[in-house]
Amino acid sequence: MATTSTVLMSGRDALLIDPAWMPDELDALAAALSQRDLHVIGGFATHAHQDHLLWHPAFGDAPRWASRRTAELARSERASLVEYLGPDFPSALKDLMGQVKGVEVMPENATSAAFTPELVIHDGHAPGHTALWLAKQRVLIAGDMLSDVELPLPFYPDDLPSYFEALDVLAGYARQAEVVIPGHGAPGRDPLERVDADRRFLDAVVRGVKPNDRRLKNPGMQEALEHLREMVA
Repeated sequence: MATTSTVLMSGRDALLIDPAWMPDELDALAAALSQRDLHVIGGFATHAHQDHLLWHPAFGDAPRWASRRTAELARSERASLVEYLGPDFPSALKDLMGQVKGVEVMPENATSAAFTPELVIHDGHAPGHTALWLAKQRVLIAGDMLSDVELPLPFYPDDLPSYFEALDVLAGYARQAEVVIPGHGAPGRDPLERVDADRRFLDAVVRGVKPNDRRLKNPGMQEALEHLREMVA
C-alpha cells in the first residue's frame, strides 16, 4: 500500500501523523523513535480509515487527535474498522485503534516552536478528511490525497463534488508548498502538479473520456476507475 507515516520532530519531541498500518511497520516505527531517543507528545489521524487510526504501545499514552467528524466516525464505525484489520491483527494494536479526540485546531501541547500545523479540514476522500499545513517549512501533509501512486479515491461517502471542492482548497496551499507528503506514495516537490493531475483525471472521467494517467498501472487503480465511472453515471 506504500503507506507513508510522518514524524514531526523538535528536540526530543515527536508528533506522529498517520503512524503506519501493518504490525511490523508499527514495530519498526517504534524502534526508530527509540533509537533516536524521541518522546511522542501526540498523534494525529487524517481520516477515519483503518490504516490511519493505529497506534503502538511503545508510543505511550500521548493524546491523539483528528477532526471532529473523523473522531465521530472512529467511534461509530469502530466495529467495521476493526474488522478491516483482519482476524490475525494483534489484539493489543486493535485495542488502541481509533482512540482520537476531535479538534478544529491543534492544541498547544501538541506543537512546539519548530512546528505548528494548521488543520485543513474538508470532505475529500472521507468526511472530515484533514491535511496539515506547515507554513514555516512550507510542507503540505495531504493525507490520502495528492498521491503519486493512488488515483483520487472519493469512495466514502461517494461524493465527487466534495472531492473537487477539496482539491480547490488544497490548491491554495499547494501553490505555497515546497514539499507534499501523501498518505500513500512518496513525498515530492511537485504539490501543484499533483493537484492538476488529479483534476485532469477526474475531469476526464466526468466527460466520459479515457484518462491518460500512469497511476492506472498500479494495483487496484483500474477498479478505482470503474467505481468512479459508476459514480458519474
